[in-house]
Amino acid sequence: MNNESADTIDVAPYDSLLVVSFGGPEGRADVLPFLENVLRGRNVPRERMLEVAEHYYQFNGVSPLNEQNRVLVKALERELAAHGPPLSVYWGNRNWHPMLPDTIAQMQNDGMRRSLAFITSAYSSYSGCRQYHENIAEAQNAVGCGAPVIDKLRAFFNHPDFIQAMIERVQTAIAELPSQKQSGFKVLFTAHSLPTVMATGCDYVQQLTEACRLVSEAFQLPDYRLVYQSRSGPPHQPWLGPDICDAIRQVHAEENIRNVVIVPIGFLSDHMEVLYDLDFEARQLCRELDIHMIRAGTVGTHPAFVEMIRKLILERTAGTAREALGILGPRSDECSSDCCPVPTRARSKKG
Repeated sequence: MNNESADTIDVAPYDSLLVVSFGGPEGRADVLPFLENVLRGRNVPRERMLEVAEHYYQFNGVSPLNEQNRVLVKALERELAAHGPPLSVYWGNRNWHPMLPDTIAQMQNDGMRRSLAFITSAYSSYSGCRQYHENIAEAQNAVGCGAPVIDKLRAFFNHPDFIQAMIERVQTAIAELPSQKQSGFKVLFTAHSLPTVMATGCDYVQQLTEACRLVSEAFQLPDYRLVYQSRSGPPHQPWLGPDICDAIRQVHAEENIRNVVIVPIGFLSDHMEVLYDLDFEARQLCRELDIHMIRAGTVGTHPAFVEMIRKLILERTAGTAREALGILGPRSDECSSDCCPVPTRARSKKG
């Protein structure tokens, strides 16, 4: 484990924690306005948006993400009340209510002056890191003078508590396999695919690869794969692969695999892309191929994960040691100017 001394870190006083997430619809009437928020400024055909909307309609238009964030907020409130530091906990979304500008306005009205932001993304990429910085800045500008200062907590893909929570989720999944099959299965770690032009400008793949390695070492897994899911770009645009369903077909055809454990290590909660892409599409394919599939849970509100968030807070409020496993060390608090750059597509639109 790497432990970076916090002696030289500027410890600033904070009064609140802001949980920042993607957001999700909570009824059929919310689906199209939500997707319009998600796709604003992107050249996505309306036909594609309507196709994605059908995924949500299969679940009556309700994404579980908002409810899971409510549960996380309550867990953080209990954790901080029991162990400190005593911070007020708020929650705001990028794409659906509660929207970030509304939450930051409420924070201002409540007298909050300086907040730490926990973003529900473990890895560094434009959409998972820098874009949230931009969202927060835009919301602060919308609120205007007196909006609280907000500092983002660092990426935590290799934090020992995050890895421990994932290990236990995988352990639970493997235990669901019949005993005679627990020595003959394939583990497929999944994460959200990105356009390759975005991936080449950040450490997303490197960090995911390291997280998969750290989890797999706990089980001495010699044979696992990192695959991707949920790509949404046009067919001619290169995205990270292989896709989860393509990988399932491949291991079935080439290795005669009959048991797979799918681990959504790139996601923190069981939101719509996990439910539809894994629990529906991948599971349906496994049935067709006569493959026994187990899907591991995401970290959600695992006690180790909630404790990890408190430890990240203490790094900034008390200067405690910065914990990290593996060879990459702890991520810096501050992003460099060239970190996770705006993708070429987005940059050309802004220019």
